[in-house]
Amino acid sequence: MNRLGTETSPYLLQHAENPVDWYPWGTEALDRARAEDRPILLSVGYSACHWCHVMAHESFESTTTAAVMNEHFVNVKVDREERPDVDALYMEATVSMTGQGGWPMTVFLTPAGEPFYAGTYFPPEPRHGMPSFTQLLLAVAEAWSAQRGDIVAQAKRLVETVGQSARAEPSREPLTAALLDEAVQGITRTFDRANGGFGRAPKFPPASTLEFLLRRDTPGTLEMVTKTLDAMAAGGMYDLVGGGFHRYSVDDRWLVPHFEKMLYDNALLAPAYLHAWVVTGEPRYRTVVEETLDYVIRELRLPDGGLASAQDADTNGVEGLTFTWTEDEGVPAELLLPFEHGRSIIRGELSAELRARLHEERERRPQPGLDDKVLASWNGLALAALAEGARRFERADWLRAACDVGEFLLGPLSRGDGRLSRSWREGKVSGEGFLDDYANAAHGLIELHVATGEVRWLQEARRLALLAVELFADAENGGFFLAPTGGEELVARTKGLDDNPIPSGNSMLAHVLLRLARIWGDDDFERKAVSVLRLAEPMLGRAPGAFGWMLCALDLWLAPPREIAVVGPVDSQVARAALAPFAPNTVVAVGPAEGVPLLEGKGLVGEQPAVYVCERFACHAPVTEPTSLWARP
Repeated sequence: MNRLGTETSPYLLQHAENPVDWYPWGTEALDRARAEDRPILLSVGYSACHWCHVMAHESFESTTTAAVMNEHFVNVKVDREERPDVDALYMEATVSMTGQGGWPMTVFLTPAGEPFYAGTYFPPEPRHGMPSFTQLLLAVAEAWSAQRGDIVAQAKRLVETVGQSARAEPSREPLTAALLDEAVQGITRTFDRANGGFGRAPKFPPASTLEFLLRRDTPGTLEMVTKTLDAMAAGGMYDLVGGGFHRYSVDDRWLVPHFEKMLYDNALLAPAYLHAWVVTGEPRYRTVVEETLDYVIRELRLPDGGLASAQDADTNGVEGLTFTWTEDEGVPAELLLPFEHGRSIIRGELSAELRARLHEERERRPQPGLDDKVLASWNGLALAALAEGARRFERADWLRAACDVGEFLLGPLSRGDGRLSRSWREGKVSGEGFLDDYANAAHGLIELHVATGEVRWLQEARRLALLAVELFADAENGGFFLAPTGGEELVARTKGLDDNPIPSGNSMLAHVLLRLARIWGDDDFERKAVSVLRLAEPMLGRAPGAFGWMLCALDLWLAPPREIAVVGPVDSQVARAALAPFAPNTVVAVGPAEGVPLLEGKGLVGEQPAVYVCERFACHAPVTEPTSLWARP
């Protein structure tokens, strides 16, 4: 067993028996590289990644390849999900050098940690114009020996280039509604009218873009949303038998997926379908929400209350084995579309009886591996989905699960000083929390407050937001860094803004700060949020599809302020009526409670629950009957 045997990450543990002399990322590896003047071979991936498994079997389990790696390099293995800062930095460098990125990511670094050569998957033998991995290793080792000066100079230039993105200055252009209109036009130009979604294959689920389009009451936006939602849910990328979504589709029809199931995809897609159900009333969207969140609780919920990160793409080394079928397994032939190895994917309408029978049969098969680490960031997203879904569908089981996730975030995933940890597994935490951990946890806690009416959750959301500002804010140029101030220093600092595949920490924190600013009347929170929008402004017109959640935050900031204060049980008839519409730019606080400005001075009316509808804290008379809620003189 190598040095990875004591790690918490299931991905690192998958490589603990490799003959490669792996190190986890840290000072031990960097110190050895400097002491021996060796380059670092950095390999980054995640446990559910199919091609990560392929490269591991082909190269990292090979004693011959491992011998070359051990002779010439200090080898470092990183779980991108535990160390998003390392992943983001070197992925930016990889894309800069090669024009593309992905996992597994292979990066060669100087002993100082500066990247000088990169790629993704490399085969064990020369293939499709690619060198074999061993050929690459020997070529890099030879270049390091013979061309050291050029390599170091090139690496320093690359680090300077990568670091510039985090030093970008804020735009001085006005932030107006025209930006939102232009974004809709840009997104429309990329819309696939035949198959739904945006752009070409491979297609990743565009949850944040769909959320933005649902907020825009302009011709054609709802059509793009419903076409995409229907296409994604037709079967293939969506698991018709067990519920939940696979990570992405390799084709433009949403048919053949990469079969890993990620918590974050399901946590983001469930609210997109939920909001489409609120807007359209279509029962099919409610069904997808129910099947998806039921899947999350059934398959990803851990005994301690947190939610696991992912299910593997492979079963017994075969991609999609658990999720694909043959005709002799009782699936009607008209529902089967070919995949690989004589197996097929189900697409079409399944009766409740057929779905239940197939699910029961599938449960008897070998199951894909579970990445059972609990990430604060992804649990925050799932918390928001479970809480809002529970409130709208009156699902007590979802609400209990949501409360457990909230307690987990504030318990096992929180340190003694109140800061978040990044990851937890089997009682052990790993690493400090990053920007997205704080932003997504606060987002989820706000939704849990609205679902339960407990003011504690809202106060904890604000506490985490204050901590995030303290730990991550860039006082010079605005916005927020990914890693905390005072933490480990990498060769460059990153400040992500784009929302693929999940909302960036900047986008989500801007959204959270704006919501809290309107509940607390906090101008500083609003200024910090706007500083994010000013950083993103130059990119919103060029690539709006990459900034869906940022556009949601901008839409919230530009919308006329509107607040709802609910006093009394959140499940009262008047409260439910007030919270029923899809009103993403309305902020909500539930009381009575002291210390929350929107709630102060507001109480029951004749011992009845009451709803106060306000604009910048100027409130209409309280309403106690649902029928008169929106009536105005």
